[in-house]
Amino acid sequence: MNQNDPKNRYAGFQERCARFGGRILVLMGNLPVGRIRTTIADQLARSATAIGANACEARSAESRADFVHKMQVALKEAREAYHWLSVARECNAGNIEAIMELQNECDELIAVMVASVRTAKRNAIRES
Repeated sequence: MNQNDPKNRYAGFQERCARFGGRILVLMGNLPVGRIRTTIADQLARSATAIGANACEARSAESRADFVHKMQVALKEAREAYHWLSVARECNAGNIEAIMELQNECDELIAVMVASVRTAKRNAIRES
């Protein structure tokens, strides 16, 4: 796969989002049943899996503004997922090493989306 091709880069990003969401579901599925699992797992699972779904929607955007909006929604979900991972870490809910690895991956996904939104906004200004 040629990583310089924008379509391949995007496919790689989508795959990362899917892997991230899957790893979150596995982590949450391994938590013992109880109130902490119910609270954290539900919120974290929803936000983590929504990142890729919203980024995928951005790929089908009808305009640059629509793309920016959809990527910003994905970015909000990623920031929420990061928050819930922090909560899980603070209350020792699950494998702390795995949680920290997921936080690092989430941070990297956030960085990619921030850069993508900035680039799209900059290109929109240039086109005006």
